[in-house]
Amino acid sequence: MAERTYSEQEAVRALADLPAWRAERGVITRTFETDGWSTTLMLVNAIGFIAEAADHHPDLEVSWPRVVVRLSTHSAGGITDKDVALAREIERLALW
Repeated sequence: MAERTYSEQEAVRALADLPAWRAERGVITRTFETDGWSTTLMLVNAIGFIAEAADHHPDLEVSWPRVVVRLSTHSAGGITDKDVALAREIERLALW
């Protein structure tokens, strides 16, 4: 059975307590600014660890001063509970 996907309005409401995340076109996105390459790599590895543990894998765009995280459930064709849950975990970990 396919997972239910969020409408864009539902996604916005689900992210209300995560103001740095935005929902658009079936994806939720957050950009983390870092102080340099070593911090960028540590953040990418931390995100990779929790994503692997959740068996749910974001698209990452990695550069010297930032990491862009994009979440959607490809098998469902949009944003699902899995994406919002992983966004919460990424936010908790990155800001710890």
